[in-house]
Amino acid sequence: MPARILDGKALAQTIREVTAAEVASLRREREIVPGLTVILVGENPASQVYVRNKQNACNAAGMVGRTLRLPADISQSTLIHDIERLNADPMVHGILVQLPLPPHLDERAVLSRISPRKDVDGFHPENVGLLASGTPRFVPCTPLGIRELLIHGGVETRGAHAVVLGRSQIVGKPMALLLLQRGEGGDATVTVCHTGTRDAAAYARQADILIAAIGRPEQVTADWVKPGAAVIDVGIHKRADGRLCGDVHFPSVAQVAAAITPVPGGVGPMTVAMLLRNTLQAAIQS
Repeated sequence: MPARILDGKALAQTIREVTAAEVASLRREREIVPGLTVILVGENPASQVYVRNKQNACNAAGMVGRTLRLPADISQSTLIHDIERLNADPMVHGILVQLPLPPHLDERAVLSRISPRKDVDGFHPENVGLLASGTPRFVPCTPLGIRELLIHGGVETRGAHAVVLGRSQIVGKPMALLLLQRGEGGDATVTVCHTGTRDAAAYARQADILIAAIGRPEQVTADWVKPGAAVIDVGIHKRADGRLCGDVHFPSVAQVAAAITPVPGGVGPMTVAMLLRNTLQAAIQS
């Protein structure tokens, strides 16, 4: 029987509607309008699309979504000065630096200058530490969205063996930490595979929940997947024919897994929905 589809697009729409209602309530009761500023350095075409989608989503939810566009040759000191200015602006509740940055800029140093209470991407060292200690404030949006998909999709995480393919700061590491948290959507036993892992496919075959975030198109095939597993595909790639695919070979894996996310329409919409939720949280806590 083909796998059940974990529909991120439909769930994200529901979350966005709930968030919009909460934004309206916050505006009415406390006269606070959540504000998100996205910093876009350079003219990377893909980044421009992502930033436009984020800004449109903010505005649709009743928030103030702004984009600060900066030249690709901006100096690190000037970029940090702009971040500090946004840190001090009470109308800005969330700050997001669109990655990747041009190679002459130190991403880690830049991200660490965002106020941790405005770091709605969850990448500041303080927020990473809070997640690791079991008291999260802001969690990176993609892992947070995956957890919501698992919860609403009825995928039991407690006691499950979750295998995360990839150890990035954006997805892999925070995903593992999130699955280890106590409570709903957590309490899993987690294995993280990476470029140094010997025979990642062997670990993947043991997974009750398999999360693929390795950045290689259709790397995960049916022989990587335990029958009945839930498979979350974080990747997004464009084939030569222009169609999109993920890190998972959907046609074959869907015949083995019990549940699977599509590409597009799976993890991507959830990432944007969680960004809105984090921005609302930042405004409430301001």
